[in-house]
Amino acid sequence: MENEIIVGLDIGTTKIACFVGMRGQTGKVKILGYGKTESTGVEHGVVRNVSFAAESIRRAVNEAADQADVDIEEVWVGVAGQHIKSRPAQGSITIPADHRLIEREDVKRLIDDQYNTQLSPGEEIIHIFPQQYIVDGEALSREVSPIGVPGRKLMANFHMVTANVQNLQYIKYAVQDAGLKIKGVVLEPVASAKAVLVDTDRDAGVAIVDIGGGTTDIAVFHDGIIRHTSVLPLAGNAITNDIREGCNILKRQAESLKVKFGSCLVQAVSENDVISIPSMHSQAPREIHVKNLAGIINARAKMIMEQVDYEIKISGYQKKLIAGVTLTGGGAQLKDIKALCELVTATDTRIGNPTEHLEADSVSYADLAHPMYATGIGLVLYGLEEAESADEKEVETKEKDWKETMWDGLPDPPAAEAQPAAQPTAQPKPAPDKPKTPKWDRFINKAIEKFLNEGLDK
Repeated sequence: MENEIIVGLDIGTTKIACFVGMRGQTGKVKILGYGKTESTGVEHGVVRNVSFAAESIRRAVNEAADQADVDIEEVWVGVAGQHIKSRPAQGSITIPADHRLIEREDVKRLIDDQYNTQLSPGEEIIHIFPQQYIVDGEALSREVSPIGVPGRKLMANFHMVTANVQNLQYIKYAVQDAGLKIKGVVLEPVASAKAVLVDTDRDAGVAIVDIGGGTTDIAVFHDGIIRHTSVLPLAGNAITNDIREGCNILKRQAESLKVKFGSCLVQAVSENDVISIPSMHSQAPREIHVKNLAGIINARAKMIMEQVDYEIKISGYQKKLIAGVTLTGGGAQLKDIKALCELVTATDTRIGNPTEHLEADSVSYADLAHPMYATGIGLVLYGLEEAESADEKEVETKEKDWKETMWDGLPDPPAAEAQPAAQPTAQPKPAPDKPKTPKWDRFINKAIEKFLNEGLDK
């Protein structure tokens, strides 16, 4: 649908952000408005207090709606949390006898069948990503779509992502209490990948690591397909809490120190730099050595990166990540986080900003070009692609129906006039052969004829 407006809602541990966007003139996403507020009632990506979360959602959505000058009724929501799990799956179907070739509806039926997979109690499927299709026992390459291939049996390997039903329900309650409907639920690293990666990255092999406030979300791509997903319950807030406890200061002071003076590498800071922190009431200011601050940050950040490295290894694609690791999310702004990631994972790393697919004339473009907004902008992109895909399928369905019914209601073509059966050309009957006279009869006849002639002459 042309000029369709999509709304993405990022319900994070530290912030709740809402983005209103549409497809721009250059094909990128144009953000018309956005709103951001402090997140309350959310812990490690999971809604704990529905009422508090609903109020934060309402404030962010109202701000975005006012800026974009639109009414917001439904949203695409990002989901994360330690309850997210992934697993491989395999399925197969038999192609109907009246289908000469495999059709789109056959592929859809195969994917839909996976939603009937037996799961552990309390789990619900949120994504099914096809890995490879197999037709009549022969695996198809990534470049070959099963649609249009002749065959009688279609199989596929899948990567399945599940979430806890109760946690999904809490998100639904919070969104509904804010006066909204959920259009769809998207795993946050999948959304972030939409904003910071290009097709070349996915083809070459890349691990996207979204470091938020409460969770670190990981997704591994190779050959253009998502191969592995994981959510770690450690992120930026864990580092802030370590600083607060280690330096015996307030949480807001710890957050400020982390952002302004923190580093993930102890060797990257000066030995003599000292920060003065105001104390409570009449107490003397507290002095904190920058090197000690870096040591606290390094310990926790290294732990996070070691778990990231472990997830990349168990994905089986560690040596296939030609595009390396892409760090995004609010935690990607930590000083020297890129260098630490390269040290731990031994893989080339870059910081992913959501500018790859963002229109330059988007509202507050300079503010939005920050890794902390990757998930929200990615949700808008995800929603746009889903809407456009649905439009294409609708057009294909209409074309198919038209082709099948284009002759309906038209009179049958006139029948050809009956022609008499061709007759063989008449031929004159051959004259019958003269009856052959036996040899003895011919002798008698000649003798009689001679006798008569001689008698007449006398």
